Amino acid sequence: MKYDLVIFDLDGTLLDTLDDLAAAANHAMSTHGFPTHSTGEVRRFIGNGVARLIRRAAPEGTPEAVCQQALADFKRYYAQNLSVHTRPFEGVIALLEALRVAGVHAAVNSNKPDDAVQALCRAHLSGLIDMALGERADTPKKPAPDGVNRIIGALGASRDRTLYVGDGDTDLLTARNAGIECAWVSWGYRRRGELGDLPVPHAFDSARALGDFILLR
Repeated sequence: MKYDLVIFDLDGTLLDTLDDLAAAANHAMSTHGFPTHSTGEVRRFIGNGVARLIRRAAPEGTPEAVCQQALADFKRYYAQNLSVHTRPFEGVIALLEALRVAGVHAAVNSNKPDDAVQALCRAHLSGLIDMALGERADTPKKPAPDGVNRIIGALGASRDRTLYVGDGDTDLLTARNAGIECAWVSWGYRRRGELGDLPVPHAFDSARALGDFILLR
């Protein structure tokens, strides 16, 4: 096998969280009398952490203090409703099970708040992830490589045998900044045309195809 460790993004890569994120964002918007958004609009807001999601969802010119209040409203609502509609994407569980059988470590590196990351991994990926790391005060958000570096160190992996898997431009940049290979998946929240001019060395349309690549089947 080419890889000993695969680090996955969470939202849009392993889990379809869009409906629950949209519900929480729209709860925060309506609480402050702001217009709500379609799931398609919220999809485009995702990828750089929930604070950025709220700033994008709020009307232009909204004071920072109000955005912070809306962010707190979002977090409270989402903590209580983070898994109403959320499910693993098709083939993800089989992929993670195959990695475990093959002895390949699997980890999660997300810009979602760490408590939500841990809760979702327990609910949907229990026993299949060796380490999960979300947004924390001591770890800069992606595309900074700090989370990746922390995971590689904790799991004793080598950089040249680590693959990063994600659905967005933030993930491609994270892998580049960490000096590791990256695979992009098409089923998530960023379309190919939304990645700008970033190179996509490995692209996959299904979890099965991704698994075949990782395990060299």
